[in-house]
Amino acid sequence: MDGVDEKANTLSPPVNIPELRTKPSLTSSGITASEKEEGGSLRSAAEAAVPAVPEPDYPKGLRLGLLIIALAISVLLVALDNTIIGTVIPKITDHFNSLEDVGWYGSAYLLTSASFQLLWGRFYSFLSIKWVYISAILIFELGSLICALAPTSAALIVGRAIAGIGCAGIFSGALNIISHSAPLEQRPMFTGFMGTMYGVASIAGPLMGGVFADKVNWRWCFWINLPIGAVTLLVMLFLFKAPHQDKGEVMTYMQRLQQFDPIGSILIISSAICLLLALQWGGSVYPWDNGRVIALFVVFGVLLIVFIAVQIWKQDAGTVPPRIMKQRSIWAGACFSFFQGATFFVFVFYVPIWFQAIKGVSAVKSGIDNLPMILALVIAMIGSGGATTALGYYTPFMYFSTIFMAVGGGLLATLKVNSGHAKWIGYQVLVGLGAGAGMNQPVMAVQAVLPLKDIPTGTALVLFVQSIGGSVFVSIAQNVFTNELLRGIRRDIPSLDPAVVLRSGATSLKDAVAPALVDAVLFIYNQALVNAFYVGAAAATMSIIGTVMIEWRSVKQPATESTATSSDAA
Repeated sequence: MDGVDEKANTLSPPVNIPELRTKPSLTSSGITASEKEEGGSLRSAAEAAVPAVPEPDYPKGLRLGLLIIALAISVLLVALDNTIIGTVIPKITDHFNSLEDVGWYGSAYLLTSASFQLLWGRFYSFLSIKWVYISAILIFELGSLICALAPTSAALIVGRAIAGIGCAGIFSGALNIISHSAPLEQRPMFTGFMGTMYGVASIAGPLMGGVFADKVNWRWCFWINLPIGAVTLLVMLFLFKAPHQDKGEVMTYMQRLQQFDPIGSILIISSAICLLLALQWGGSVYPWDNGRVIALFVVFGVLLIVFIAVQIWKQDAGTVPPRIMKQRSIWAGACFSFFQGATFFVFVFYVPIWFQAIKGVSAVKSGIDNLPMILALVIAMIGSGGATTALGYYTPFMYFSTIFMAVGGGLLATLKVNSGHAKWIGYQVLVGLGAGAGMNQPVMAVQAVLPLKDIPTGTALVLFVQSIGGSVFVSIAQNVFTNELLRGIRRDIPSLDPAVVLRSGATSLKDAVAPALVDAVLFIYNQALVNAFYVGAAAATMSIIGTVMIEWRSVKQPATESTATSSDAA
């Protein structure tokens, strides 16, 4: 051994071996005592110099609980802002005398919240997660303040668009903060809790909007966001410790700007806006063969192709690096999320219309009748999150989701005018269980297969395609519904002007036609609606593509260097 020590001492001076806290102490020769005892083999100095991965400093106890509650409140806030607007729109149009702007009150929020998702993903990848999240909340609060004070309809639309930009960063930010606040095996439970806020908002939003509109003032739908958002801001400021992020080499301003892929960001935002505008206008504001709608689709396609080319060119500097998209679980999860979002939004949009038009109930009552789906969604999200934490695998719940959504959607498409409570309650429960079981699983796949630094991009991608899937298939369902309704009326009731039925709306359908024609119109209307349900069922069936292709990975696998994190003081 003396010979070995002498040889090692001749090698050790040029090598600067750092002190390793979690490794056995080194002798002056660079050999640990345990290594000597195990045979005296000498590891290379380079291998010995690799520092140990520090243990993540996750929040615990009350601090963790308050942090999760604050994140849930912020998610509930943006979800409410999306659902509360529907019941107050009549009051807003009366106040501003702006019936022609009705579509923009909802779509301005949707356009920006969907199209800015990927850009927020870049912000979370390269800037402080804590301060990016706080910035998203402040932008959302600014938009809400503008809406609350809006002197004109145009100002309200601008406020909604600004709030949508903030919304895009809040939900993805909450999921990213969870990835820095809990071990991988515990995250499904917390992620499921975040997702249930959308279910709560689907119930509470329309009811709160109705109360504010009738009892107080429609502006309170936006004023209420300010104090609630302030609670989350305070918790984030004082309880969340910003995780350590490698700053890398010193960069110039332009080099730092290039990290955010400004060209790619402009292309994908513009592309998404063109697609969403085409879907928003097609078949409602303009016919589908109108030049404006066609031009929007063409520009969308061109911009998307250019965006893909830019991503291939820029590689890791792109908005969505190709190496991330090449990961099987990422593109499979995105595929599942696209069709799962499509299924959920189609049924959330059209099932209440079925209650209003076919059963003749009010908008508020239709929301109550929609509770079986929403409650099943909430229960399944919590249950699947807890079960994933216990079992370790998220893939089984994607199979469960696909099967239950497809079966439930197909059964909803069998509803008739005289269908009773047992059918429409049971069928909704199946869809809700399926949607809730699968909604957050692609996010868990992102966290299981990607290194921590790539999770923001993967999360943003999943949420982006989920929003796009919902927009695309709701538009397809709307087109199917409208065409079937017009065709049925022209075929079976040629004396009735189809435009009268379309203009009447779901709640006033029975008052818009002669009593002798009500039964025939309801039959045709029901057929048109169940055809829209078939669109949702088809989307659910297509989600099987992502389900069967995703990898079976356990969230209980021990953390590796690529997924570990440490926290520094803010």
